[in-house]
Amino acid sequence: MPLSTQLPFLYLSEDEIRGRGVFTSELISPESTIELCPVIILNEEDTKQIHQTHLHDYYFLWDIEKGTSAIALGYGSLYNHSDNNNAEFELDIEHNLIRFIAIKPITAGEEITVDYKGLKEEGNRLWFEPE
Repeated sequence: MPLSTQLPFLYLSEDEIRGRGVFTSELISPESTIELCPVIILNEEDTKQIHQTHLHDYYFLWDIEKGTSAIALGYGSLYNHSDNNNAEFELDIEHNLIRFIAIKPITAGEEITVDYKGLKEEGNRLWFEPE
């Protein structure tokens, strides 16, 4: 049985502040799976080198103990950051997927954003200037 990987009404568009991002043309309800993104796993050596490339802004840390990272396929590496995010992502290491899930209603024409800082109590900082 084929895996349905994304909602059919997602599209890419330009945002004046954030640049290219993922938007929806229909309402997305909270707790809806927005997209299941297969990933390409990068080994520890490739993960160290990614910081010297343009891909640095598009990768996900994967298995901390192994030092691996991942590049999400589909729209997965194109969801922009917001402190007022309307979606979140979950790493499914067992199945090599990243799942993007709505955490509040996302209206038609709205950009889908995630918070890339992780747990707020950890005090994580971004590697770029937020909007």
